[in-house]
Amino acid sequence: MPTITHFMIPADEMERAKKFYTELFGWKIEKHPGPMEYYGITTANEKGEECLGGGMARRENPQETIVNYVDVPSIDEFIAKVEKLGGKIVLPKTVVPEIGYTAVCLDTENNTFGLWETNPNAK
Repeated sequence: MPTITHFMIPADEMERAKKFYTELFGWKIEKHPGPMEYYGITTANEKGEECLGGGMARRENPQETIVNYVDVPSIDEFIAKVEKLGGKIVLPKTVVPEIGYTAVCLDTENNTFGLWETNPNAK
């Protein structure tokens, strides 16, 4: 069954956002290598066991909000289902090389959510 696998937090000031979430929840937030300003977020439950992970990147537009990503077996299949059920695709299928594919959608109530398909052969 598809489930939430990742969340993305847009930020205007990365250090301020990093400080806020680290101090509020105790999340571990570390910059990923590479040219993009992207931070990985590690969360843990009350026993200290790692849980759902996320990321933080620079906000690209003023309306951008936190997006939850749902892991699906086939992003193409689920994009078709979103459209058939009256949703919209706002960011089409995008490759994350050697990791997988993503897309961002709107549901029928105008809520944003993401789709994620893991595929180490993605190009």
